[in-house]
Amino acid sequence: MGEIAPAIETFADNVAWADACAARLTDALATALTDTGKAVFAGSGGSTPAPIYRRMAQADLDWSRVAVTLIDERYVPETSPESNAALLKQNLLSGPAAAARFVPLFHPAVTVDRAAALAARALMAEGGRLDAVLLGMGEDGHICSMFPDSPTLKTLLAPTLKPTVLGVPHGRDGAAPSLERLSINLPWLMTARRVVLAITGTAKRTVFEREATGDPATQPIAALLAAKVPLDVLWTEKI
Repeated sequence: MGEIAPAIETFADNVAWADACAARLTDALATALTDTGKAVFAGSGGSTPAPIYRRMAQADLDWSRVAVTLIDERYVPETSPESNAALLKQNLLSGPAAAARFVPLFHPAVTVDRAAALAARALMAEGGRLDAVLLGMGEDGHICSMFPDSPTLKTLLAPTLKPTVLGVPHGRDGAAPSLERLSINLPWLMTARRVVLAITGTAKRTVFEREATGDPATQPIAALLAAKVPLDVLWTEKI
């Protein structure tokens, strides 16, 4: 059986939920700025984080000393509607937060694995740790691009490897993901000051509770807990 799951913090609506998620993340960034003079934030893609990003963008931080990156990315340029970088830039890197420096995972390399190697080098150059991370979770239990039955899953979840970025092949026979991706691995999450898992809807709460008791070698939520990642789980029923 897996580790004991952290308490799920429940919010009455998505406004209070987004406010709380943004506050946790910007607080961690502020602490890092005070302690070290710089900070690194890693965010997720999809539609769920957009309201959180818009709140974070207005935070009174010295954004010029913050590096912003992604936990995962589709192997597409920012001009693609599938780009996580485009979503993050539109919603977070505006207003005061426009002063932050963006560190992309996507590079127009010959292969996704070469792009991943370039991203890993760039991310490690930011200091080797993440200060604040926003995670989402799919209804299949995936976080980052750690998909069930993916050939890269066990490597991404291996807690004893160095923090890195890996290429993730597209799934076969209809399995996810539909496009090649790039993903940070579990050891990056293990470096973090704070990780916020932001989930909405009854279905995803049920998935989280099920996955939390699973196998850390093959189930990402269980892996987070077994690796003692500093995880806050914030949930609202309203989608």
